[in-house]
Amino acid sequence: MPEVTLFLREYARTSREVGAIAPSGPRLGRALTRYVIPSPGSARAVLEVGPGTGAVTRHIAGSLGRHDTLDLVEANPRFVDLLQGAYGSDPRLQFRTGLVQDHDLGSYDTIVCGLPFANFDAPTTADIFDRLLGALRPGGTLSFFGYVGGARMRRTFTKRAGREHVLDGQNTLRRILERHTFRTELVLGNLPPARVHHLAPVSAPVHPV
Repeated sequence: MPEVTLFLREYARTSREVGAIAPSGPRLGRALTRYVIPSPGSARAVLEVGPGTGAVTRHIAGSLGRHDTLDLVEANPRFVDLLQGAYGSDPRLQFRTGLVQDHDLGSYDTIVCGLPFANFDAPTTADIFDRLLGALRPGGTLSFFGYVGGARMRRTFTKRAGREHVLDGQNTLRRILERHTFRTELVLGNLPPARVHHLAPVSAPVHPV
């Protein structure tokens, strides 16, 4: 499959930016899109951040109604080209190239995020979550995943000079999860197994220590 080949090539070239070691499997895709729920009589706005080769995008696109919209923000231009080739004819989808921090976001009912937070420092993690949670409409949800054991592996294999930054980033993510998570799912049928976290906003923004 061309998307798998592209994914593996980009992972080998820029593993820090890609983060995932394989495209999300169907079970992970279903868990991530659990709250992309049809709303008869009203248009939904959905945002996917870090769609990669589109493994989760196809789940979202398949659930969209005629008047719903899906914005995709992807930093890798080669992935954007692949997504536009697959979905460019669908007027409900809008494509943005670059980091999510560089875009003015709209307001959304549901946000699905595939960014590799295990690779980010504390300020970057806090900034992204502030932006995404702040872009949710009342009752909106944000869903993202992390690999089981991924945080421990990151700490173990990071050189001593960078370990403090890794720990700060992980501690910031932990505090965000404690404050905003309303549901967590364990997806064993993914390679590798993953945890999906479903978050909702509260009044105060999140800041790193």
